[in-house]
Amino acid sequence: MSSVQAIIADDHPLFRSALKQAAAQAMADEPILEASDLDALFSALTEHPEIELVFLDLTIPGAQGLEGLARLRNQYPDILVIMVSANEQAQIIEQAMAIGASAYIPKSSSLDVISEAIAQVIEGENWLPPQADICTDSNTEQAQFARNLEKLTPQQYRVLSMIADGMLNKQIAYAMSIQETTIKQHVSAILKKLNVYNRTQAGILFKQMATVADNMEN
Repeated sequence: MSSVQAIIADDHPLFRSALKQAAAQAMADEPILEASDLDALFSALTEHPEIELVFLDLTIPGAQGLEGLARLRNQYPDILVIMVSANEQAQIIEQAMAIGASAYIPKSSSLDVISEAIAQVIEGENWLPPQADICTDSNTEQAQFARNLEKLTPQQYRVLSMIADGMLNKQIAYAMSIQETTIKQHVSAILKKLNVYNRTQAGILFKQMATVADNMEN
Protein backbone atom coordinates (compact mmCIF):
# COMPACT_ATOMS: atom_id res chain seq x y z
CA MET A 1 0.00 0.00 0.00
CA SER A 2 1.11 3.57 -0.67
CA SER A 3 1.56 6.26 1.94
CA VAL A 4 -0.57 9.20 0.82
CA GLN A 5 -1.93 12.13 2.82
CA ALA A 6 -5.59 12.64 1.93
CA ILE A 7 -8.70 14.62 2.83
CA ILE A 8 -12.36 13.82 2.20
CA ALA A 9 -14.49 16.85 1.34
CA ASP A 10 -18.12 15.78 1.65
CA ASP A 11 -21.00 17.00 3.81
CA HIS A 12 -22.40 13.51 4.52
CA PRO A 13 -20.73 11.91 7.58
CA LEU A 14 -21.90 8.40 6.68
CA PHE A 15 -20.36 8.60 3.22
CA ARG A 16 -17.13 10.03 4.62
CA SER A 17 -16.99 7.02 6.93
CA ALA A 18 -17.59 4.58 4.07
CA LEU A 19 -14.99 6.31 1.91
CA LYS A 20 -12.44 6.07 4.73
CA GLN A 21 -13.11 2.36 4.93
CA ALA A 22 -12.54 1.94 1.19
CA ALA A 23 -9.43 4.12 1.24
CA ALA A 24 -7.92 1.99 4.01
CA GLN A 25 -7.76 -0.92 1.56
CA ALA A 26 -5.70 1.07 -0.94
CA MET A 27 -3.62 3.37 1.26
CA ALA A 28 -1.19 2.87 4.13
CA ASP A 29 -2.37 3.60 7.64
CA GLU A 30 -2.31 7.37 7.27
CA PRO A 31 -4.85 9.61 9.01
CA ILE A 32 -7.44 10.94 6.55
CA LEU A 33 -8.69 14.46 7.22
CA GLU A 34 -12.28 15.54 6.67
CA ALA A 35 -14.03 18.71 5.53
CA SER A 36 -17.78 19.30 5.31
CA ASP A 37 -17.72 22.35 3.00
CA LEU A 38 -15.47 24.01 0.44
CA ASP A 39 -14.14 26.71 2.77
CA ALA A 40 -13.12 24.07 5.32
CA LEU A 41 -11.35 22.15 2.55
CA PHE A 42 -9.25 25.13 1.47
CA SER A 43 -8.46 25.99 5.10
CA ALA A 44 -7.25 22.43 5.64
CA LEU A 45 -5.10 22.55 2.50
CA THR A 46 -3.45 25.73 3.80
CA GLU A 47 -2.81 24.18 7.21
CA HIS A 48 -1.67 20.83 5.83
CA PRO A 49 0.59 21.32 2.79
CA GLU A 50 1.46 17.62 2.94
CA ILE A 51 -1.96 16.67 1.52
CA GLU A 52 -1.57 14.90 -1.82
CA LEU A 53 -5.09 13.61 -2.54
CA VAL A 54 -8.54 15.18 -2.25
CA PHE A 55 -11.85 13.33 -2.44
CA LEU A 56 -14.25 16.05 -3.58
CA ASP A 57 -18.04 15.77 -3.57
CA LEU A 58 -19.49 17.48 -6.64
CA THR A 59 -22.22 19.20 -4.62
CA ILE A 60 -20.28 20.02 -1.46
CA PRO A 61 -21.61 23.23 0.19
CA GLY A 62 -19.79 26.27 -1.14
CA ALA A 63 -19.19 24.82 -4.60
CA GLN A 64 -21.11 25.87 -7.68
CA GLY A 65 -21.20 22.96 -10.10
CA LEU A 66 -17.69 22.14 -11.26
CA GLU A 67 -16.31 25.51 -10.18
CA GLY A 68 -15.12 23.98 -6.91
CA LEU A 69 -13.00 21.47 -8.80
CA ALA A 70 -11.70 24.15 -11.17
CA ARG A 71 -10.70 26.38 -8.25
CA LEU A 72 -8.97 23.47 -6.53
CA ARG A 73 -7.03 22.52 -9.67
CA ASN A 74 -6.07 26.17 -10.22
CA GLN A 75 -4.72 26.75 -6.72
CA TYR A 76 -3.29 23.29 -6.08
CA PRO A 77 -2.35 21.81 -9.49
CA ASP A 78 -0.10 19.14 -7.96
CA ILE A 79 -2.82 17.63 -5.78
CA LEU A 80 -4.70 14.62 -7.12
CA VAL A 81 -8.48 15.02 -7.09
CA ILE A 82 -10.99 12.18 -7.04
CA MET A 83 -14.53 13.38 -7.68
CA VAL A 84 -17.31 11.53 -5.85
CA SER A 85 -20.94 12.11 -6.74
CA ALA A 86 -24.40 10.63 -7.03
CA ASN A 87 -24.59 12.31 -10.45
CA GLU A 88 -23.55 9.82 -13.16
CA GLN A 89 -24.35 11.95 -16.20
CA ALA A 90 -21.73 11.53 -18.96
CA GLN A 91 -21.51 15.28 -19.57
CA ILE A 92 -20.60 15.93 -15.94
CA ILE A 93 -17.97 13.19 -15.91
CA GLU A 94 -16.44 14.43 -19.18
CA GLN A 95 -16.13 17.99 -17.90
CA ALA A 96 -14.74 16.90 -14.53
CA MET A 97 -12.01 14.92 -16.27
CA ALA A 98 -11.33 17.82 -18.66
CA ILE A 99 -10.83 20.17 -15.72
CA GLY A 100 -8.27 17.77 -14.25
CA ALA A 101 -9.91 15.20 -11.99
CA SER A 102 -7.99 11.93 -11.79
CA ALA A 103 -11.12 9.86 -11.23
CA TYR A 104 -14.90 10.15 -11.03
CA ILE A 105 -16.48 7.70 -8.59
CA PRO A 106 -20.27 7.31 -8.42
CA LYS A 107 -21.53 7.11 -4.84
CA SER A 108 -23.42 3.96 -5.82
CA SER A 109 -20.09 2.12 -6.24
CA SER A 110 -19.20 -0.74 -3.91
CA LEU A 111 -16.35 -0.35 -1.41
CA ASP A 112 -14.23 -2.74 -3.48
CA VAL A 113 -14.73 -0.63 -6.63
CA ILE A 114 -13.92 2.58 -4.75
CA SER A 115 -10.79 0.97 -3.34
CA GLU A 116 -9.75 -0.15 -6.82
CA ALA A 117 -10.24 3.36 -8.18
CA ILE A 118 -8.18 4.91 -5.38
CA ALA A 119 -5.35 2.42 -5.93
CA GLN A 120 -5.30 3.20 -9.64
CA VAL A 121 -5.12 6.95 -9.06
CA ILE A 122 -2.30 6.54 -6.53
CA GLU A 123 -0.38 4.58 -9.17
CA GLY A 124 -0.66 7.57 -11.50
CA GLU A 125 -3.57 6.43 -13.66
CA ASN A 126 -7.00 7.92 -14.29
CA TRP A 127 -10.13 5.95 -13.39
CA LEU A 128 -13.65 6.10 -14.77
CA PRO A 129 -16.76 4.04 -13.99
CA PRO A 130 -16.73 0.89 -16.19
CA GLN A 131 -20.29 1.66 -17.32
CA ALA A 132 -19.49 5.26 -18.27
CA ASP A 133 -19.82 5.87 -22.01
CA ILE A 134 -17.85 9.07 -22.34
CA CYS A 135 -15.13 10.60 -24.48
CA THR A 136 -12.17 11.79 -22.39
CA ASP A 137 -10.60 13.58 -25.38
CA SER A 138 -13.48 16.01 -25.82
CA ASN A 139 -12.62 19.05 -27.94
CA THR A 140 -15.80 21.00 -27.29
CA GLU A 141 -15.52 24.69 -26.50
CA GLN A 142 -16.46 24.03 -22.87
CA ALA A 143 -13.88 21.23 -22.48
CA GLN A 144 -11.10 23.36 -23.96
CA PHE A 145 -12.11 26.25 -21.71
CA ALA A 146 -11.97 23.95 -18.67
CA ARG A 147 -8.48 22.75 -19.54
CA ASN A 148 -7.25 26.31 -20.11
CA LEU A 149 -8.35 27.38 -16.63
CA GLU A 150 -5.22 25.77 -15.20
CA LYS A 151 -3.14 28.35 -17.07
CA LEU A 152 -4.55 31.19 -14.94
CA THR A 153 -2.82 32.42 -11.82
CA PRO A 154 -4.96 32.32 -8.64
CA GLN A 155 -5.41 36.09 -8.89
CA GLN A 156 -6.50 35.86 -12.53
CA TYR A 157 -8.91 33.09 -11.59
CA ARG A 158 -10.45 35.36 -8.97
CA VAL A 159 -10.80 38.16 -11.52
CA LEU A 160 -12.51 35.75 -13.93
CA SER A 161 -15.00 34.65 -11.28
CA MET A 162 -15.95 38.30 -10.67
CA ILE A 163 -16.24 38.94 -14.41
CA ALA A 164 -18.68 36.02 -14.52
CA ASP A 165 -20.67 37.72 -11.75
CA GLY A 166 -21.06 40.77 -13.99
CA MET A 167 -18.67 43.07 -12.13
CA LEU A 168 -16.98 45.96 -13.96
CA ASN A 169 -13.21 46.48 -13.91
CA LYS A 170 -13.43 49.30 -11.39
CA GLN A 171 -15.63 47.17 -9.11
CA ILE A 172 -13.17 44.28 -9.31
CA ALA A 173 -10.27 46.65 -8.61
CA TYR A 174 -12.06 47.97 -5.52
CA ALA A 175 -12.86 44.45 -4.27
CA MET A 176 -9.25 43.35 -4.72
CA SER A 177 -7.71 46.65 -3.52
CA ILE A 178 -5.59 47.08 -6.65
CA GLN A 179 -5.45 49.57 -9.52
CA GLU A 180 -7.99 49.37 -12.34
CA THR A 181 -5.11 49.35 -14.86
CA THR A 182 -3.87 46.15 -13.21
CA ILE A 183 -7.31 44.59 -13.65
CA LYS A 184 -7.26 45.52 -17.33
CA GLN A 185 -3.91 43.75 -17.67
CA HIS A 186 -5.33 40.70 -15.91
CA VAL A 187 -8.36 40.66 -18.22
CA SER A 188 -6.15 40.79 -21.32
CA ALA A 189 -4.03 37.92 -20.00
CA ILE A 190 -7.15 35.91 -19.08
CA LEU A 191 -8.66 36.25 -22.55
CA LYS A 192 -5.39 35.18 -24.16
CA LYS A 193 -4.87 32.17 -21.89
CA LEU A 194 -8.48 31.02 -22.26
CA ASN A 195 -8.45 31.63 -26.04
CA VAL A 196 -11.72 33.57 -25.95
CA TYR A 197 -12.69 36.74 -27.79
CA ASN A 198 -14.01 38.93 -25.00
CA ARG A 199 -14.92 39.08 -21.32
CA THR A 200 -18.56 38.29 -22.06
CA GLN A 201 -17.65 34.97 -23.65
CA ALA A 202 -15.27 34.18 -20.77
CA GLY A 203 -17.97 34.95 -18.21
CA ILE A 204 -20.61 32.86 -19.99
CA LEU A 205 -18.33 29.80 -20.28
CA PHE A 206 -17.33 30.12 -16.61
CA LYS A 207 -20.97 30.35 -15.55
CA GLN A 208 -21.86 27.32 -17.67
CA MET A 209 -19.16 25.32 -15.91
CA ALA A 210 -20.38 26.48 -12.51
CA THR A 211 -24.01 25.57 -13.20
CA VAL A 212 -23.66 22.46 -15.38
CA ALA A 213 -24.41 20.04 -12.54
CA ASP A 214 -27.53 21.92 -11.49
CA ASN A 215 -28.74 22.11 -15.08
CA MET A 216 -28.33 18.36 -15.57
CA GLU A 217 -30.27 17.60 -12.37
CA ASN A 218 -33.20 19.91 -13.18
